[in-house]
Amino acid sequence: MQENIHPNYTDTTISCACGKVYHTRSTRKDLHIGICAACHPFFTGEQKFIDTAGRIEKFSRRYGNARPTAAKRA
Repeated sequence: MQENIHPNYTDTTISCACGKVYHTRSTRKDLHIGICAACHPFFTGEQKFIDTAGRIEKFSRRYGNARPTAAKRA
């Protein structure tokens, strides 16, 4: 095996914008992230689906009653 080909793998601290701090190992030191599992809406249960400007209704009107053409069925 070749020696000295891998980067240094050291202890590091990952800090989120919400204030949560994780301690792990990485090739980088002191990482700063914008969102983590403690503050992400998907993991906290605060996720909301917002229909801005009626996009779902517009899609339904345009493609909701579409029937396959004869060329596509054959």
